[in-house]
Amino acid sequence: MNQTAPLLDSHDYGEVLESGAVRFTRLLPGPVARVWRYITEPELRAKWLAGGPMELRLGGKVALEFWNDRLSAEPDPTPAEYCGCDGTALLGRITALEPQHLLAFTWGEDGSEGGQPVSEVTFELSEQPGGKVLLVLTHRRLTTDLMRNVGPGWHTHLDTLVMTAEGRPVDSFWQRFLALRAYYATLIK
Repeated sequence: MNQTAPLLDSHDYGEVLESGAVRFTRLLPGPVARVWRYITEPELRAKWLAGGPMELRLGGKVALEFWNDRLSAEPDPTPAEYCGCDGTALLGRITALEPQHLLAFTWGEDGSEGGQPVSEVTFELSEQPGGKVLLVLTHRRLTTDLMRNVGPGWHTHLDTLVMTAEGRPVDSFWQRFLALRAYYATLIK
């Protein structure tokens, strides 16, 4: 495996919208119902982000159980500075729901983000020509410190989703994350 995981084209990088907000877009193989399942069903979500239950209703509970070291096709040990992350659950509540089009939930209601304020993640899906689906992910109400990890984190998780949805093996999650972290440190000041 390469020392540094290959990165996607520059248009795949997150965009800082305003202070405390970052947005990502990805084009995925459809249909929308399939991509929706990857976002909402714990077994499929565990392949690219985090497993855990999600009550699909307004106010419903969300528990994201992270195991980033299990996302890659080959063994991918967690860097020492992130060893406490795997096996933890991040809690939230659904704040917006339009099945197969929009899902938003709070992030870190349990204080799992090290005392950071509660933020919010929004997924928006729309059908595109050629049977593709545009996924727009926006994470708001972030502190600058949290954005420095959220930026490369979402970028890496979304790369993992693309590879998984396309049926390709996932290269090293952690190598990709560490390579991206340097870029996002310059973007998010």
